[in-house]
Amino acid sequence: MHGGGGNGDSSRSNFVTGLIDFTGGSLGGVATVYVSQPLDTVKVKMQSFPQLYKGTWDCLRNTYRKDRIRGLYAGSLPAVAANVAENSVLFAAYGGCQQFVAYLQGKDSTKELTVLGNAFSGFLAAFFSTFTLCPTELVKCKLQAMRETATMSAGGAASVKHITPFQLTKQIFKAEGIPGFFRGLSPTFAREMPGYFFFFGGYEGARELLKKPGQTKDDIGALKTMLAGAFGGVTLWVAIFPADVIKSRIQVNSLKRGMYSVGMEIFRKEGPLALYNGLLPSVLRTIPATASLFLVYEYTKKFFNVFI
Repeated sequence: MHGGGGNGDSSRSNFVTGLIDFTGGSLGGVATVYVSQPLDTVKVKMQSFPQLYKGTWDCLRNTYRKDRIRGLYAGSLPAVAANVAENSVLFAAYGGCQQFVAYLQGKDSTKELTVLGNAFSGFLAAFFSTFTLCPTELVKCKLQAMRETATMSAGGAASVKHITPFQLTKQIFKAEGIPGFFRGLSPTFAREMPGYFFFFGGYEGARELLKKPGQTKDDIGALKTMLAGAFGGVTLWVAIFPADVIKSRIQVNSLKRGMYSVGMEIFRKEGPLALYNGLLPSVLRTIPATASLFLVYEYTKKFFNVFI
């Protein structure tokens, strides 16, 4: 992937290149949600309420039994908003950050960046996308765990009143104002920035390994692009999962404590493995999700580049 004019064509404006990256990231974000939302719902439930489920399949089965498809796709609208917002900004920023890193390293083109250079570009790009992701993901997580939140609050079985993302957004704003939408911002930063270092580093590294002698990374084909994307996604989640568990706990339970405090409480009361609750559904969902994301992104870029 070479956002930000990696082909060295001086006639192409940075604005047009950034717009292509933005569009590709947006479309890739939509594809990601509809491929992976059921397993994302399971991940959030297991992270936030580990005592309620025996494992991934138990959570998946119970969610479907109680709330059917609607329950598995709870939070889809804010998830689409979150993924479009995050990926559009992320991929647009990634192109700009590639240019910045190439400049710092004295390289003429982003095509000359090493895997480490691309990984660091992803690290920097995630700083910008985190601000767009945190509010929408907070609403998504609350919608996904609404049944469990109601059950825990009632001390047992409880009827669940389904509300829309807009209604929940109004509730959060009325109760906490704008700061309420940025609860969990610190662990989101702690997850996103190192996570996207491994994400883009893993993706670009896999593309290097999968290309044939004399072939460029852009010409490896759809299947290898999807394999590289899946590898980048798995690398990301394995690296940053504890931060994601802490973020989910803070957002779902509206905790007003810091990341370190919540993390240490989980570690002391539930043990270190609790920081990896929900890892299996995350890995299972990220394989098709990131494969779809990079496939849509790369081929959207190729489509638009034909006209430029």
